[in-house]
Amino acid sequence: MASSSASRSPSTSQAAARLSQVSHHMAASASSSSADVWASTPQAPADPIFALTAGYQADSFENKVNLGVGAYRDNEGKPFVLPVVRKAKQILAADESLDHEYLPIAGLPAFVKATGKLIFGADSPAIKEDRVVSIQTISGTGANHYGGAFLERFYEPWLGKSKADKVIYVSNPTWANHKAIFNSVGLTPVDYPYYDPSTIGLALPKFLDFLRSAPQQSVFLLHACAHNPTGVDPTRDQWEEIAAIFKERGHFAFFDCAYQGFASGDLDNDAWAVRHFVSQQIPLLVCQSYAKNAGLYGERIGALNLVATHAGSSPGGAERLRSQLLILQRQEISNPPTFGARIVGMILNDEAMFGEWKRDIGTMAGRIIAMRERLHDLLVNELKTPAPGPNGWDHVVKQIGMFTFTGLTPPQCKAMVERGHVYMTGNGRISMAGINDGNVEYVAQCFDKAVRGTL
Repeated sequence: MASSSASRSPSTSQAAARLSQVSHHMAASASSSSADVWASTPQAPADPIFALTAGYQADSFENKVNLGVGAYRDNEGKPFVLPVVRKAKQILAADESLDHEYLPIAGLPAFVKATGKLIFGADSPAIKEDRVVSIQTISGTGANHYGGAFLERFYEPWLGKSKADKVIYVSNPTWANHKAIFNSVGLTPVDYPYYDPSTIGLALPKFLDFLRSAPQQSVFLLHACAHNPTGVDPTRDQWEEIAAIFKERGHFAFFDCAYQGFASGDLDNDAWAVRHFVSQQIPLLVCQSYAKNAGLYGERIGALNLVATHAGSSPGGAERLRSQLLILQRQEISNPPTFGARIVGMILNDEAMFGEWKRDIGTMAGRIIAMRERLHDLLVNELKTPAPGPNGWDHVVKQIGMFTFTGLTPPQCKAMVERGHVYMTGNGRISMAGINDGNVEYVAQCFDKAVRGTL
């Protein structure tokens, strides 16, 4: 009986072989499935600015210069921690009462309340009438992201429209990340004329004509000061012309303010355009960053400020706007980070520390202005370098903020990088913060040779 049963059943070795075959098949299928789920993921190009920095770091040339990175450097070419920030960090470190609990969704209250006053002014009618709604963001990048997302959902003229019709006009050129941010939240960025390469200055007539011809209630992104990447800002008279057309056409002003105080050294001066638009009752929002003016690049501290038509919770009111901003924040990051907000909140709310901060800002802005003047002097008076535009090299001292559009051509920029070891972007933009007393003569000499074709 046992012998008969054995004759009808597979042997142990046959069973083991079959089990092994099935196991291999299942493993191969699993491996194939795992590989396939990412098979269509394309290779994204490297960020050009960070790629430029990587090239600089890998370069062994002794006199190499990095004019690509958008971060302040002191006269020794080193990162600069503001003295007032050091003081705030020491105070925070010694405070045993501080904990690491979640912040409110809107952010640190002391920071959120003060940041709006900094950009609009404490005597702003929008502040006094409780029409400003502010939330803490992940630096200026997060503020731009939330600003675009909020408009995409709630801007009245866009309701019911497709992505293609939700157009936000951005200056040509603009910060490289603007278009990517707005595309990611369902908007369609479209260029408006801003920079005139023939004069290395503002293309004001074309800009004003574009404002007049754009559909009513269009959304325009404006750089509040220290335009990135050109360093070309409108004058106050020109801002007044721009604001008049905004008011006439009902346009919406999407202000990006990454350099308040850092541009001219004066916090109020750099906020003038925003405050003028508020005084003209032009609908607007403002994105703020404390990366540059407080040197808090890695702490990612910023804010988004919406100006409502009135206070309260009735239609169009500030409370309704705030409620929706809180939902956006909750969906994205739940609660913003604490450390940078505590530093900036302390500085903004302490009179003595605020005064120190203004002096620190003046130090940074003053050094950049001095480097502009020195570079200009070398190019014009010592090297007598042929100018790239009709106004000589005056654009170097007339432009403002961290960046300068030099007017160099792409081949000249390529020569600067490859043969001069002076790292800059291919459109001719340089960071003035990368120039110091130790390298300004070398940089000027490379400019001269690049323009003359001898580099």
